Amino acid sequence: MAERDLVRLNKLIADRGLASRRGADKIIEEGRVQVNGKKVYELGIKVDPSKDRIMIDGKPLRGRFENLYLMLYKPKGVLTTMEDPLERPTIQVFLEEVPTRVFPVGRLDWDSEGLLLLTNDGDYANRVTSPKENVTKTYLVKVDGQPKPEHIQKLLKGVTIAEGKVSAQYIEKLNRGRDQYAWYKIIITEGKNRQIRQMFEKIGFDVLKLQRVAIGRLRLGSLKRGELVYLNEVAAERVFMPDAPEEVAQKKSYKGKNRSEKRAP
Repeated sequence: MAERDLVRLNKLIADRGLASRRGADKIIEEGRVQVNGKKVYELGIKVDPSKDRIMIDGKPLRGRFENLYLMLYKPKGVLTTMEDPLERPTIQVFLEEVPTRVFPVGRLDWDSEGLLLLTNDGDYANRVTSPKENVTKTYLVKVDGQPKPEHIQKLLKGVTIAEGKVSAQYIEKLNRGRDQYAWYKIIITEGKNRQIRQMFEKIGFDVLKLQRVAIGRLRLGSLKRGELVYLNEVAAERVFMPDAPEEVAQKKSYKGKNRSEKRAP
């Protein structure tokens, strides 16, 4: 058997749209996979998709589906998961008519809203979340007060949160009329858990509202809460184009002058 014909079992499961790569690892570890009649638990095992008989939960591993790429406007108060033991709302409710299993690429917190990518393409998901790709994520943020320019400069230089040192690539103060609280557009490349909330906490402010409006140059646009759209491959690749490249390509910057922008829904 030629080595080039072999693929890692977890990658094959992910490519067939059954789970993310991490989810595939869990399926294998739980002993739910059989190869040629024998249960396997080894994560690094390689198989020949054209010759080996692969069963998951007693059913044959299905053939490769067409890769799907979707964009969901995740509302606040919804978990970025398919099921929850506490029976809280999850994104699964928005995916009932999707023809095959997809999984979220990254996550948005329960109390955050905005653009969420979903796919059944494991390689694509790994690229989007890989630190090497430096994919930009753009957010609109409302905080409980009015940070001073020196506070914002700290976010650009970098602050230390629970998962290490992180920083903003670009920050712009937005004009929100009579609102006594400050609004910002902020662009980051990391994707740590509750990163933006922790960053503002480090400079003494709580985040009151958080909306992701873009991943790379793929933008939320006029999508409504709970609305799901299918993306073609050209649109899906826009996530790898830096948002506001003329700004992010420069040394980290802060625009303190207010700028009018339509209020986030």
